[in-house]
Amino acid sequence: MASRKTSHQNRVNGDKYSVLLPTYNERENLPLIVWLLVKYFGESGFNYEIIVIDDGSPDGTLDVAEQLQKIYGEDKILLRPRAKKLGLGTAYIHGMKHATGNFIFIMDADLSHHPKFIPEFIEKQKEGDYDLVSGTRYQGNGGVYGWDLRRKLISRGANFLTQVLLRPGASDLTGSFRLYKKKVLESLVERCVSKGYVFQMEMIIRARQLNYTVGEVPISFVDRVYGESKLGGNEIVSFVKGLLTLFATT
Repeated sequence: MASRKTSHQNRVNGDKYSVLLPTYNERENLPLIVWLLVKYFGESGFNYEIIVIDDGSPDGTLDVAEQLQKIYGEDKILLRPRAKKLGLGTAYIHGMKHATGNFIFIMDADLSHHPKFIPEFIEKQKEGDYDLVSGTRYQGNGGVYGWDLRRKLISRGANFLTQVLLRPGASDLTGSFRLYKKKVLESLVERCVSKGYVFQMEMIIRARQLNYTVGEVPISFVDRVYGESKLGGNEIVSFVKGLLTLFATT
C-alpha cells in the first residue's frame, strides 16, 4: 500500500523525466532497455518519456523503435532519428529540443546501465536539489562487470589522470549514466567542445566551473551484451588529447 501511495505522490509532484537514448546498431538491446525503463518508471510512478535518437543504424534499430512505439504509445516513446552518425554531443542537443521533461536522464542503450538505478538517481537529486547526479563505478558498492584488464586499466587510468590534472570533484568522469536538470544540461552542452569519450568528462569539468552541484550514485556497469564496444585505439588517443586541451584551457 505504501508503495502505491508513493507512486501516486510521484505522479502528481509535477516533475517529468525525459530519457535520451542515442542509438547506433542496438536492435537487440533496444526492446529490453525500453521494457526495463517502462518497468522501473512505472513502479515508482514518475512521469517520463523515452526519446530514441537513432543515427541511421544499418541494422534496423529504427524499425524496432517504431514497433516499440506502437506497443508503449507515442506519448512514452518519441522517435527523433537522424540520417547518419553525428556524435554524442549533437545527439543530446537534438534530443533536448524535443524533451518536454524538466529533468533529463542520459544513459547508454546497450544495457551497460541498468534502469533499476533510476529511482536512486531521482532520490539523490531531491535529497540535495543537485543540478546533476552522476552514476559512479568507483564509489560505494559501484563496480564494473565484463571488462578485461585492459579496459579496466584504461578507465581507471583515464579517471586518475583527470583527477590529478583537473580536480573535478567527482569520482567517475567518463561514465555516461547521469541525471540533469534540463536547463543545466542545456548550458553545459552549449559550452562543451569535446567529442567522443572525452565529452562526458568535459561535462563534469564545465559543471564545476559554473558552480553546479554534483551528487553521485554508486552503479554497477555491465559490459554490453550484444554488439561491439565502441571504444577503440582512436578513442583513447583522442581522450588523452582532449584531456590535455581541457587542462590547458580550464
